[in-house]
Amino acid sequence: MNTRLVLALVVSGAVALTACGGTTKDSAGQNTGAPTGTAAADPKAPLKEGLKITFLPKQVNNPYFTVAQKGAEQAGTAIKSEVKATGPSDAAASSQVTYINTAAQQRQNALVISANDANAVAPALKTARQQGLKVVTFDSDAAPDARDVFINQATAQDIAVGQVKMIAEAIGGSGEIAILSATPNATNQNAWIETMKTELAKPEYANVKLVETAYGNDDDQTSFQKTQGLLQAHPNLKGIISPTTVGVAAAARYLSSSEYKGKVQLTGLGTPNQMRKFVQDGTVKSFALWDPSQLGYLATYAAAALASGQITGAEGEKFKAGDLGERTIGAKGEVVLGPPTVFTKDNIDKFDF
Repeated sequence: MNTRLVLALVVSGAVALTACGGTTKDSAGQNTGAPTGTAAADPKAPLKEGLKITFLPKQVNNPYFTVAQKGAEQAGTAIKSEVKATGPSDAAASSQVTYINTAAQQRQNALVISANDANAVAPALKTARQQGLKVVTFDSDAAPDARDVFINQATAQDIAVGQVKMIAEAIGGSGEIAILSATPNATNQNAWIETMKTELAKPEYANVKLVETAYGNDDDQTSFQKTQGLLQAHPNLKGIISPTTVGVAAAARYLSSSEYKGKVQLTGLGTPNQMRKFVQDGTVKSFALWDPSQLGYLATYAAAALASGQITGAEGEKFKAGDLGERTIGAKGEVVLGPPTVFTKDNIDKFDF
């Protein structure tokens, strides 16, 4: 096991993100919408070699998904399977449908996808599954009846509570804050934001006021401009939460060279390599994330287990995930990677991703 996996396993150990709504189960415990005639799981079935797995992120050339792709490819090498990465250059809601259809037409064994929109991709995923394609969502879920398994990075509760706690501490427990999100239809973002609002309603945050939620569409320049717009629209703004790696990096870049540096606090979800310089120059006090490479790695092992007949996606089923050990499928076909790690100037140099 490499050092990074060991470290991330040590810091993880409990909970993960709940992205969208519930699902229904049929009498066999499988997700409704599974292809008819699906065989029961055989945990003793050998892991097939030579599987063809398509890796479909929200958008290509996004640093977060580039890291996740490396993890998927690492898993593919370990299990002697072909992992083919493809995807749109934008994070538009319907931009992934063509790639889903192509994966089914090419008779890929499995699809690993981070959904731009839970419902927009659902019809294509359902059709692909009826044609025999196994579907694993990661990072951002699709409608539960349109996939087999969801690899969840951390619970919405853990992420939201952590983000609110960090921004409240950074602004001294009082003041106006804003949220800079990704796309309006992003399943994971919306789940986190709703939970943040619930958390902010608690008495301990009575003096912290959420004044706006803006959307940078997971585009660097748009997120940069939205940051500027938030500061202009709210002259008393004390802090920004950006739970997206693109958004938090863009917001940090704007703040670091503006009059607001040190006056307006920023936290969110980012990679250490993206955010290191902003932590070191004092623009950001703390932020959080999990290891995206582990997310891609775990999702690929789940895809292989599905394609090999070891699991069907039913609650209680188990599968082995290489260096990440044995994993158990929970309610709604969800598998949890682990809680996010908080990065500060005291520990950020220990991480390289």
